[in-house]
Amino acid sequence: MTLGEIALWREIKGKKLGRKFSRQIPIDQYIVDFYCKDLQLAIEVDGSIHFKEGHQEKDRIRQERLESLGVHMLRFSDTDVKNNLSSVLEEIKGYIEELEQGRTHP
Repeated sequence: MTLGEIALWREIKGKKLGRKFSRQIPIDQYIVDFYCKDLQLAIEVDGSIHFKEGHQEKDRIRQERLESLGVHMLRFSDTDVKNNLSSVLEEIKGYIEELEQGRTHP
């Protein structure tokens, strides 16, 4: 786990956001960093590898596949999570609220 993943996990585990999240969950042929089954919400924390040549295209294909399965995706850079954890958490909370109110589609 990256430092950002560790920091985020500390804040979302144990239903701290009102929903149960799990780590490293396989969905189809992929593994997502964090997943809330009830909301079909995956959260990805992208480390530096995700910004290397060719990897962004792989991420796009991966995300399209997961969304085609009904999975909602949120992506954050590891740097954003480490440097702006409170903002990341607010964005996650807002997205959860939208999902609960049925205002979001994968």
